[in-house]
Amino acid sequence: MRVIGDELLPDELSELLGCEPTAKMIKGEPFSWMRSGKPRIVRSGMWRIETNEKVPGDLDSQIFEILNKLTHDLEVWKKLSEKYRLDFFCGLFMERSMEGISISSEALLALGQRGIEVDFDMYGPDDENV
Repeated sequence: MRVIGDELLPDELSELLGCEPTAKMIKGEPFSWMRSGKPRIVRSGMWRIETNEKVPGDLDSQIFEILNKLTHDLEVWKKLSEKYRLDFFCGLFMERSMEGISISSEALLALGQRGIEVDFDMYGPDDENV
């Protein structure tokens, strides 16, 4: 889950959400990407919390694993969603060209009540004959 905004101060967000992030960035400060190790200047602030990969995919358990660590106060979420972009970013790595995954109505409701969008990046198999 990500909270993104130019004026975002990660420590204040941690206080409001009741949890430390997996990663945090402040606009204008250098940040090193894990893959390349090369620092870059952050264009927008970000507070991010992650969960472990699930095989097979289980978005519901990942959504609730994250949300259960954070405040349940919907007023806090309302204020955050008015000020920042909130999303639940999902990378889907498919083994076959035709796979599916679902999100329950309970998980969608919990995200919607907090103003959190779902953002998917989907990656197909390297070999279409798999």
